[in-house]
Amino acid sequence: MDTSSFRRLALAAGLGIVTAGTAGVAHAQNTSRPGNAGVYLAARQASQAGDFRAAAEFFQQAHARDRANGYLLENAIAALVAVHDMERAAELAEQAHVLGVRSQVANMVSFGAAAEQGDWRRVFNDLEAGLSVGPLVDGLAQAWAFVGLEDAHRAEAAFDAVIETPGLTFFGLYHKALGRAVLGDLAGAEAILSLPPEDGLLRTRRVLVLRAEVLSRLGRAAEAARLIDTSFPPPLDHRLTALRAALETGAPLPPTIAGSAREGLAEAFFSVADAVQGETADSYTLLYSRLSEHLAPGNDAATLMSGELLESLERFHLASDAYRAVSPDSPAYIAAELGRAGALRKAGAKAEAAEVLRALVAAHETATVQASLGDVLRQLGEHGAANAAYSRALEIGDAADRTRWFIHYTRGITFQKLGDWDSAEADFRAALALEPDQPQVLNYLGYSLVELDSNLEEALGMIRTAAAARPENGSIVDSLGWALFRLGHYAEAVAHLERAAELDPTRAVIVNHLGDAYWAVGRRTEARFQWRRALSFGPEEALAVQLRDKLEHGLETARISEDEPIQVAHEDGL
Repeated sequence: MDTSSFRRLALAAGLGIVTAGTAGVAHAQNTSRPGNAGVYLAARQASQAGDFRAAAEFFQQAHARDRANGYLLENAIAALVAVHDMERAAELAEQAHVLGVRSQVANMVSFGAAAEQGDWRRVFNDLEAGLSVGPLVDGLAQAWAFVGLEDAHRAEAAFDAVIETPGLTFFGLYHKALGRAVLGDLAGAEAILSLPPEDGLLRTRRVLVLRAEVLSRLGRAAEAARLIDTSFPPPLDHRLTALRAALETGAPLPPTIAGSAREGLAEAFFSVADAVQGETADSYTLLYSRLSEHLAPGNDAATLMSGELLESLERFHLASDAYRAVSPDSPAYIAAELGRAGALRKAGAKAEAAEVLRALVAAHETATVQASLGDVLRQLGEHGAANAAYSRALEIGDAADRTRWFIHYTRGITFQKLGDWDSAEADFRAALALEPDQPQVLNYLGYSLVELDSNLEEALGMIRTAAAARPENGSIVDSLGWALFRLGHYAEAVAHLERAAELDPTRAVIVNHLGDAYWAVGRRTEARFQWRRALSFGPEEALAVQLRDKLEHGLETARISEDEPIQVAHEDGL
């Protein structure tokens, strides 16, 4: 069974329904009392925009004015979980139960609060009272509650009930092995972890890491090392590298997935998040990853997932805060800091992202970190410093790594910006040697050669190849049209530039090129219309000057500064 099919089956079998409101909670009904409509509408708007902080504030305000309204209460809880305010979420979950509000989100929070307090009997009471999240979470919560009470016999029976539920066998087996390890039955855990995949235990990363840790504690560290070597292709990421190095010492490894029942329930929430990620709304998945990281602050996999989900939801500052929670001592620290820098960059805080990466280079220099620093510095216009970072990344990186093409490509861009075309061309061709027919590189190199009036037939062939590979990429189609324009093939250029403008209708550079092509074939009125459109999109000042000049004088006499050449569409956004 492929991963996607497995996830869909687990989703259907294990979670019941996934509703479509904020963070997967209840749909709106007639929710607003007179006088509460303004706050309610503000809450709805914030939730639809993914602004969890504002949604939490407004839903709480609306709930304070209408305490019996289950919709407002449930959405307030969901937003509070999303911003990681678990204390307030737990308070509102308790109110939901008192009011008799049926809420999957409130039930999730209640299970988490009981685990946090070590009140495992409350989990049983909640389940008996009908509080439900879905068959998977309900079954695992009951099993981990028995682990918390150190009742191994009943825990085994509860895990077995999950195993026997169609679609949930993998989860039951994995958690049963983890439960045995927590209770000290390492041999029993290994008996499950060594089962073949056809028995239902998939070889996921976490299964393999758990087995390596169990083997090390059984005195079989060499076997655990071989397991890692045969299960993960090189190069290993930093976390697996740290695990592999620890196994070399022969010492028993401490548990990193779960060392207690509370952390076991955290892993249950993470298992759901991992299974449904990409299959349902990110805001829904976020509820599970947030609960997991709250119950097990050392569960860096959950923290990284929360950061990734928040990035996907364009909550970049919340994502940065999530990544920051990973300890500098953690093997996941490099990944977290790279994530934090990426989130800051997407938030527009490029200078702050560069500082994060400079600090990371000082503490943990790797080729990936240096290349990431180069990307941010290039976007800041610091091409010399970016070039140095890329050069260092190539120096310390694995020469056999074919993904180095991108570092050659981006370093080539910095060489070009610094006026060293020979070095730039060498890097672009080095990138193509590693990744032949790579559309980005072909497009950039081909376009640059056209601009330099060099190797024109080769250049046009490169751009045609790139456009054939990416026919829906407006920037690359624009490059083809503009290359044909520069070569004097005006009629053919018009067709491609019209297509580029259809694909990317608000890019000033592309619309400007189309206007030039129209002018060249005698369609003067249409040319001026396109130039006005390009100017309306707020282009950079150099292009704006050109556009105003063309509108006044036409293309033949427009003043194009040699120091400010026509902008290239495919350079934008790199």
